[in-house]
Amino acid sequence: MPIRRALLPVLCAAAAFAACNGNGNGNGNGNGTPPPGSGPGPGTPNPCSTAAALEGPRRLAARASAPEPATSKAATSLDHNPRWRVFDALWTHRQHAARQGPRAPLTTGRDAVDIGEIAVLQDEGDLIAPANTFDLGGAGLRFAPNPQGGYSVSRIDAAFRSTLGSLLTLDDDDSEPVAVPFAFPFFGAGQSDAFVNSDGNVTFEAEDRASTERNVSRVLTGPPRVAPFFADLDPSTGGRVFAHAAADQYTVTWCGVRGFDEARTTTVQVTLLPDGAIEMKYGDAIALPDAVVAVSPGRTGEFAAVNLSDQSVEGGAAAVGERFADSPLLDTVGIARRFYESHPDDYDQLIIWTDAPLVQDAFAYETTVANDIRGIGMQLFDASREFGSDGRLQSFAVMDFAGKYPENPRARVLGENSTLSVLAHEVGHRWLAFFDFRDHNGDQSDALLGRDLAHWSFFFDSDASVMEGNDIEDLGGGTFRTVAAVERYSLLDQYAMGLVPPTEVPPFFYVQSPTNVVPSTEPDDPPDIGVQFNGTRRDVLIQDVIAINGERVPAAGQAPRVHRQAYILVVGAGRTPNDAHVQKVDRIRREFEGFFLQATDGRMRVVTTLR
Repeated sequence: MPIRRALLPVLCAAAAFAACNGNGNGNGNGNGTPPPGSGPGPGTPNPCSTAAALEGPRRLAARASAPEPATSKAATSLDHNPRWRVFDALWTHRQHAARQGPRAPLTTGRDAVDIGEIAVLQDEGDLIAPANTFDLGGAGLRFAPNPQGGYSVSRIDAAFRSTLGSLLTLDDDDSEPVAVPFAFPFFGAGQSDAFVNSDGNVTFEAEDRASTERNVSRVLTGPPRVAPFFADLDPSTGGRVFAHAAADQYTVTWCGVRGFDEARTTTVQVTLLPDGAIEMKYGDAIALPDAVVAVSPGRTGEFAAVNLSDQSVEGGAAAVGERFADSPLLDTVGIARRFYESHPDDYDQLIIWTDAPLVQDAFAYETTVANDIRGIGMQLFDASREFGSDGRLQSFAVMDFAGKYPENPRARVLGENSTLSVLAHEVGHRWLAFFDFRDHNGDQSDALLGRDLAHWSFFFDSDASVMEGNDIEDLGGGTFRTVAAVERYSLLDQYAMGLVPPTEVPPFFYVQSPTNVVPSTEPDDPPDIGVQFNGTRRDVLIQDVIAINGERVPAAGQAPRVHRQAYILVVGAGRTPNDAHVQKVDRIRREFEGFFLQATDGRMRVVTTLR
């Protein structure tokens, strides 16, 4: 069963809601009494220094002949792990608000200024969270169980434990089971089935090999997790990972491990103790800037976003930690709340643009904040009130810097996409694409899905859906070719959107076990016209989708046929609105109304005016 299915109930809870060194300058527990198995005393070199020297150069040399990837894994993605970004948005807002302090009363100029049909919001330190530079280098943290059932955090010395244990052979996005020799008490449950993951974390009950964004959402909604440095790490290109499982301690050390497609490294050690305490130690020269440091009971929407640099932190009963980022982040909760201070709660979706590049891990992305639709592969939940809406808001899309889009909204901008199809893609994530189905063996399958299990697979004949996949021509004899892409919402899409009944969705197909793919392509790849391949055609009926997801409720006869949007331009502090950006966003807004109507075969219209 895909992880996405296991995590669906989480959002119900949310609605209720390169060097390898250290400083070795203290004792083992912060109170003057070294615990059993504690690290070396003052001035003792970090054990990673020797360990890295043993094998690091050989592994790096083996990698040197291979060309480095030209881009990161997410550089050309439209969005990344979209279902759970609501938690990242809330975490960013709470962490930002805590650091910012009380907001001054609304004054003239702070409310939105409408320029035509575009709401312009001026950042005054409340809409764009500044970079949160990683500041735990050479530090030690002790997470101690508290009476509320969660953890409180205090500072301890940074001396690494000298016994590193066994070397683990971990590749990129990899995991290896290493059992805890004792029942480790973690958020009220005894944990012994543990997995050391290459991405700087240990999970209980289930491994985590996903290549999706290393974000707060994964920390909260995935399995129970201890994350001393949750980031995209790749031990196969440099550094070593060790595990030492003993009766009095369970220690995992990432020694000089490189980031994915990076020369920069991190050195961090985490120790689990039989009394439930957790110690995290950090080397002096941690060069990777982006990470989540946290502990989480998993499958939760409750959390405390804190400043781990404080001498003492009370985490309460929830997940607790800090997100570090080397660049500013949009505070989308703050943006929505500011917008609603001067606009009515009349919009299903907010479309957010900026006057400077801010999104680092995707080209654009969507976040669903409330869902009351059954049968589309998404749990029911409502976090809209966190964003200042009284239940109307369903979603927001962040399109990022207006200046990166061409003047002509129909011109190509990203692969086969135009600006209008990119926008239609993000808008479509309000309903799409999350369908599992009953396959030809009668089993539940996600073979229709590609990237993040939230887009159609490259090898799914999606009828050129803006939600990816392709229009695939069956050439006969087990040969196929992609002939069109990102043009419309297919009838399957429109069923999920509530625009057609199941009786109007014709049979569709995907290609199983594709071979001889030219040019080489994977199921997670974006659409590409002119790709030819062989494989087995598998036909699917809408009844196979309903068998797994249930009937759509409300059905097509009762579902809305009008989708209302507000277009927002966020202007950075100290800048004035750029007329060219305003005019471009307005041009996109106007042309999108026609594009959307055509893409839905006239069955649904989008209203993009503020009034």
